[in-house]
Amino acid sequence: MSPTVRGLLHEAAAGPDARREAQLLLAHALGVSRSWLIAHDDAPVDAAAAGEYRDLLSRRKAGEPVAYLLGRREFHGLEFRVGPDVLIPRPDTETLVDAALGLAAAHGCRSILDLGTGSGCVAVSLAHELPGAHVCAVDASGAALRVARGNAAAHGVDVEFLEGSWFGPVVGRRFDMIVSNPPYVASGDPHLLEGDLRFEPAAALVGGRDGLEAIRALVADAPAHLRAGGWLLLEHGYDQAGACRDLLAATGFGSLLALRDLAGLPRVAGGALLTPDSPAR
Repeated sequence: MSPTVRGLLHEAAAGPDARREAQLLLAHALGVSRSWLIAHDDAPVDAAAAGEYRDLLSRRKAGEPVAYLLGRREFHGLEFRVGPDVLIPRPDTETLVDAALGLAAAHGCRSILDLGTGSGCVAVSLAHELPGAHVCAVDASGAALRVARGNAAAHGVDVEFLEGSWFGPVVGRRFDMIVSNPPYVASGDPHLLEGDLRFEPAAALVGGRDGLEAIRALVADAPAHLRAGGWLLLEHGYDQAGACRDLLAATGFGSLLALRDLAGLPRVAGGALLTPDSPAR
């Protein structure tokens, strides 16, 4: 006898999160929605789909992220393809996108550089919301850029993708805004050995001994790639807001911003590049 939707879901671990994940995995194996599962919990499931679901469930029990198992993750209202070559887009990073959109609207920013684009979730989201802007996205990983290009194509947006380390591919160019979700986890942080982080690319997570290595480099080099009054926005760790503010101020940025994510944690720092014509701040 074929197993039913209800029976397969009961094979998952107990708890609301586990049940939701099991629904996502079974819906993926069957090619249906979660709402279909709820409405058809007595439906039989053929052997092939049941086998695929059980394999996915086993991998999830071993800790593999649901986003990698499904091959996708929703971000800022769009669906992005993801895999082990890129970080999993998280709601925290939507704070960075929302801040960039607000500043772009207020200051007429029409050229935007996204450094360390990964899946392209930031660059593609900005290009999607700012169809008149030119968005350039850089990543050192060719594999990540293949994912990002696919996501841009899937959403019908035009993003300029360049391979290289940080500002290397844009020498001599200046932008109205630079955004980045750089590596900012300290190398000894125990969280790197927990949860989804165990499976995500370390190069996109670890920012040196104190987590600020990449942030220091980005802040130091950003002025050479910003137009007068241009903005720099950086995602950072919950305990790095003060350090980021000090770095920005010391490097000639004013109108400093400090934004919190949906959980109320400090998440984004930014500022405008001061010029001789800038008012005192």
